[in-house]
Amino acid sequence: MDIINRDDLERGGFAGLKETRLVMDPRVFNGRANAGTWSGLGNFVFLADSNYVPGGQTGLHGHKEIDVISVMVDGRIAHEGSLEHGQELSGSMVQVQRAGGEGFEHNEINPDEHENRMIQLWVLPESAGAPAGYKLYETDVGKSVRIYGGDTDQQTAYPSNTLIDVSRLATGQSIEVAAETLVYVTVGGGLVNGQTAREGDMISADRLRFEATEVSHLIVIHIAADHPPQIHHT
Repeated sequence: MDIINRDDLERGGFAGLKETRLVMDPRVFNGRANAGTWSGLGNFVFLADSNYVPGGQTGLHGHKEIDVISVMVDGRIAHEGSLEHGQELSGSMVQVQRAGGEGFEHNEINPDEHENRMIQLWVLPESAGAPAGYKLYETDVGKSVRIYGGDTDQQTAYPSNTLIDVSRLATGQSIEVAAETLVYVTVGGGLVNGQTAREGDMISADRLRFEATEVSHLIVIHIAADHPPQIHHT
């Protein structure tokens, strides 16, 4: 098992946001990855922990052949662009935008007078040329929600062999993943395979058990049978 922490890495940003990048896969960032960042897992290639300054925005920009996932942690985002223009993200909502061969343009804006926090992930699609698309998810304490990946015969999430779940654990709950896994602790902390984990930790393990010692929010990336991490009461 390996762990890196957000606060030990370079803090950068652009336009109206500050961000720390933890995953910069060579398939996308060949020769341009920040020191200390990791490669991804499966088709997952990028993760950044971002704060938008008050009124900050990314500016309108486009993507092709990439799936862009935005996980809200604190505050709000006003979404503009060619997909679901005018949508607002708040609380612990998750936005998934599929670019495909069609592509999309978007601008994410902090409408408030205080910083917000959002985690952004990129995933390469399994096959090229798909139409652009948009999905929105709500997450809740005590649940693990599949926000990306799964078989082609389901419509809950975009199909992929790379599975991403957002798990929000109450104190005393735990999850187990019986597969090679990357986990990002966005809120809280606990014990991962018996070792202390805290907010901002990115964890790589062949098998993983996370026990929450406080309310904890996790982003779980794995390649396994099509089922979410199992939440247990300890």
